[in-house]
Amino acid sequence: MTPSEPERKTPDHRVNTIAMLGQAYSLLGFRIVDGVVGAGYPQKPKHSAVFAQLGPEGARLTDLARGAGMTPQAMGEVVDELEELGYVRREPDPADRRAKRVMLTPLGIDCVRAAVTTIDGIEADIESVIGADGHARLRELLAALLAG
Repeated sequence: MTPSEPERKTPDHRVNTIAMLGQAYSLLGFRIVDGVVGAGYPQKPKHSAVFAQLGPEGARLTDLARGAGMTPQAMGEVVDELEELGYVRREPDPADRRAKRVMLTPLGIDCVRAAVTTIDGIEADIESVIGADGHARLRELLAALLAG
């Protein structure tokens, strides 16, 4: 380095909380997809943007997009893929016949059940690593973060 060049500091390479949460999210998301696919329900990680939000009453595509932080066009493509796989269907919204609701099909309900079984197994793994008290505390802390 020449005397006229300013000294550059190396960035702090510690793993920050945001990176750790992102890694956990990715790891757990892929484990859920692997479990569901292993149970015989083909899908992609991006499909969870729909499955995580759909209950028995279904949802409008615009609400799904907003909940997933996606554009309606991008969400429409995900819903199209799930419709092709037979997991969802579009039907008229009883509150507004011009709108459509995305509804789980019987196959989609079975797929969600496989996801719940997989998630239960992952939660058991979490408890085996950090204990029941640690798991409860983790849930409390995450709830506080999400509420804040």
